Amino acid sequence: MNKLMTLIFVSLLFVFSACTQQNNKMTTQTDDTGKVISKATQDKVVAELLKKYGESEKFRIERGVSQCASLWKSTDGSETDFNKFCADNFIVDSNKLDEVFNTISKNFESLNGHFNQIMLDLREKMDLDKGEVGDFDLLFASYNPSSHLSDDFFNNKIAFIISLNFPYYTLQEKEDLGKNWTRKQWAYARMGDAFTSRIPAQVQQDFSDALTQAENYIVNYNIYMGNLIDDKNQTFFPKDMKLITHWNLRDELKSQYAKPDGLTHQKMIYEVMKRIITQTIPEKVINSNEYNWNPYTNKTYKDGKEVQLTAEPDTRYKTLWNNYLAEKQIDEYYPKLPTAMARTFDEDLEIREKDVEQLFTQLVSSPIAKQIGELISKRLGRPLEPFDIWYDGFKSRGAISENELTKITSAKYPNVEAFQKDIPNIYQKLGFSNEKSNFIASKIQVDPARGAGHAWGAEMRDQKSHLRTRIPQGKGMDYKGYNIAVHELGHNTEQTITLHDVDYFMLHGVPNTAFTETWAFVFQQRDLDLLGMKTQNPDAEALQMIDMYWQMYEIMGVSLVDMQVWNWMYKNPNATPDQLKNQVIQIAKDIWNKYYAPVIGKKDEPILAIYSHMIDYPLYLPAYPIGHIVQYQIEQYIKGKNIGNEMVRMLTQGKIVPKIWMENAVGGTLSVDPILKSTQEALDKISATNK
Repeated sequence: MNKLMTLIFVSLLFVFSACTQQNNKMTTQTDDTGKVISKATQDKVVAELLKKYGESEKFRIERGVSQCASLWKSTDGSETDFNKFCADNFIVDSNKLDEVFNTISKNFESLNGHFNQIMLDLREKMDLDKGEVGDFDLLFASYNPSSHLSDDFFNNKIAFIISLNFPYYTLQEKEDLGKNWTRKQWAYARMGDAFTSRIPAQVQQDFSDALTQAENYIVNYNIYMGNLIDDKNQTFFPKDMKLITHWNLRDELKSQYAKPDGLTHQKMIYEVMKRIITQTIPEKVINSNEYNWNPYTNKTYKDGKEVQLTAEPDTRYKTLWNNYLAEKQIDEYYPKLPTAMARTFDEDLEIREKDVEQLFTQLVSSPIAKQIGELISKRLGRPLEPFDIWYDGFKSRGAISENELTKITSAKYPNVEAFQKDIPNIYQKLGFSNEKSNFIASKIQVDPARGAGHAWGAEMRDQKSHLRTRIPQGKGMDYKGYNIAVHELGHNTEQTITLHDVDYFMLHGVPNTAFTETWAFVFQQRDLDLLGMKTQNPDAEALQMIDMYWQMYEIMGVSLVDMQVWNWMYKNPNATPDQLKNQVIQIAKDIWNKYYAPVIGKKDEPILAIYSHMIDYPLYLPAYPIGHIVQYQIEQYIKGKNIGNEMVRMLTQGKIVPKIWMENAVGGTLSVDPILKSTQEALDKISATNK
């Protein structure tokens, strides 16, 4: 639902890994990727540098020479040239090294910031609600102005100077050594992450093209709810309700728990979701109100007469497959991380895939899920339905209709400007000082989103982060938009603090995307508190814990589907979109049958495959449940403390590895054991209360 846009364009994070489809056909990239620096030459260079500078520089010399050799191409020069380059550019004087580091950091901030601003400008029509997006707009939106930067920096040898002098450390090395590093040593290590591969400019541009195409597909995938009918030709939703998949569809389904007749609405939404997953949805009902559509029978009507419409032609899975082809294109440039999964977990998340999978399966296989399922069934007074994985009744707002909440939010925030003006007040309610509240608010700009909403961070300190949320024209901010806006404000707050308060630019940010999701969840969980609607329910804390577990239970299954689908694609590189569709559905059903059917009571449900991020944002989904795990541990730690102060304290660690960040922040490592323990205690409390 919420995108940290900086991560879409990973070239802005210095690790220039990118790739994608162009005109439905992957670019064939010819490149000199073979090793041209022999082991003998490397050994000779190392020996000469050791003789000149001594054994105290052995690690830096060996690692730097090896790094440069792995990136050197014949077009960069001969082995003699390589020898001379290393001899001329290895820096041993600490003051000189620090001077070079500061220059690079300053210039990286300038480059990243200005490229970021260009992207914002070129994508404005794509991201903001400013009229129809045409093909010409897409061409600009897909252009990546930084795509040649990596090539340029290798050609002018800046990248080689960085690689020679700032060693790259593996994840294991960072975890083992990093706890004893100074802040500057950490910043040097992140500098060493800047050029670990050499991705050609065309591949980077292809990457941007593909992500833009995928995102455009999703942001324009709206369902006109007032055009949905049942077998009696009845409609159930407002005529002007237009919901984006999957986020708004899911949120509308969740909102129906507070309504007496909500079950009928929920079942209809669920049928729509299944049609999207199976690609049996009529193509012409997507983003169109021209036809009435019965999602149960899949029949369509116009002016009261049935018309035959063709189904969407596996576009959803072709888009996913193109993302795979894009990642596949870049594999050869990452010999140590040769798959998208390896790069996502070992490099981006810096948490190993097997560890992530173990965390997820431990939670979703817990017998606690069965207990919560029984509690939900009892509260609903009916057997569970598959869509009850989104049960929303444990929240303090669960008994309040969305219409009532929308009356409050639309009156409070009739337009973008009203929400913008209220941000300092929101911060003060969260414990930030007046000065800090006003400063952070001054660095955030609120915009009306075309899609469900996202946060786009700044990349240099004199720029603003952007908060995008949907605000229906002339109607004010509805509750869905408000809830998303509060979530995105959490992202923007993290982005602003870690850009302005972290001591080194190379450390700005958080360990990975899960940690920015964490703060978005922390904010979002307090959305009603921020409206002055604090609950008086004595069981509120226990219900909140149960709700957190249920959210994790749902999103971890979705993430396991995403992970298994990507592993399947790598094992089946010649698959067709139709084969991929069938496999995604089968994987979703298999995971459902293993972890959800025993709780829900129904088998072979495909609903875990509905998430839009599976289609438009490769392997982003695991960040959500990791973010929830981190959120729980932070929430436990900050009980009784000032949220604003603790947020600043934790975030000023910057982008160090998750393991050490967590130890410094809350005194522990990532684990679901405390979550399981607290959830069981919450269930026992609710059970005792209801006796």
